[in-house]
Amino acid sequence: MIGSLVKLLAAPVTGPWWVVQQVIGAAEAELYDEGRILAALRELSAELDAGRISEEEHAVAEEALLERLVAARARSTQ
Repeated sequence: MIGSLVKLLAAPVTGPWWVVQQVIGAAEAELYDEGRILAALRELSAELDAGRISEEEHAVAEEALLERLVAARARSTQ
C-alpha cells in the first residue's frame, strides 16, 4: 500500500525520466547502427564520384563515419 503511494507520488518525476531514457536509447541505437553507418559511407562515396563534394569534404566526413563505425563495433562486443 505504501509502495503504491510512493510510486504514485513519484510518477511526475519518473514518468518524464523514463521518456528521456527511451529517447536517448533510440538516438544511440540510430547513431551506432552499423547498417546506417555503412550506407552513409556508400552514399558519401557516391557523392564524391558524382562530383557533388570535394576530396577534402569526403575525407572529413569519412573519418567521422569510420570513428562512429569503430565505436559501434566496440559497443556491440561489450
